[in-house]
Amino acid sequence: MPRPSKIVCVGRNYADHAKELGNEVPKAPLLFLKPTSAIIGTGEAILLPPASVQVEYEAEIGVVIGRRLHHADLREAEHGIGGFVCLNDVTARDLQRSDGQWTRAKGFNTFCPVGPRIAEGLDWKELEVFGRLNGVERQHGLASEMVFSIPVLLAYISDVMTLEPGDLVATGTPAGVGPLAPGDVVEVEIPGVGILRNPVRAYDE
Repeated sequence: MPRPSKIVCVGRNYADHAKELGNEVPKAPLLFLKPTSAIIGTGEAILLPPASVQVEYEAEIGVVIGRRLHHADLREAEHGIGGFVCLNDVTARDLQRSDGQWTRAKGFNTFCPVGPRIAEGLDWKELEVFGRLNGVERQHGLASEMVFSIPVLLAYISDVMTLEPGDLVATGTPAGVGPLAPGDVVEVEIPGVGILRNPVRAYDE
């Protein structure tokens, strides 16, 4: 897929995931950014950095923006959806806890696998996402279970920053996140979109 101008991510957008990490459900969408240099495609390796001892997978529904959104209302936000992709918001959980903010924990190279294609014409309300580690299902979430719906997220973000065509929004992960180790294979599946599959290896392999 074309490289977006930015990747806007949403934290704690499934109540069960917030609970498993001991966090409160936010009263408004919790936003953070990942650098575009973190993007890799399906089949490419997630590299585990030596700075972290606890890198985890996070299966998510990714939204690709189809038209410019600036101070959008809910109707405009919904019409601004260009398509959907599978996304893995790979996170160095120990650094997320220790740093006090999330840039380093979320921003390493290879920490944003995306793919396998942009699927258009799907109903966001019917989407679901699965996360698997070495073939075992670890995560399952429905878009209908999100704390803040996809149109609400896009409208909210567009009040903060203009969303441009091609920009990517990661909508949050359901419960079941867990650690990655060299040799693992992690998958994110959205029915109707496909399967994003990435091997895991250490930086020095």
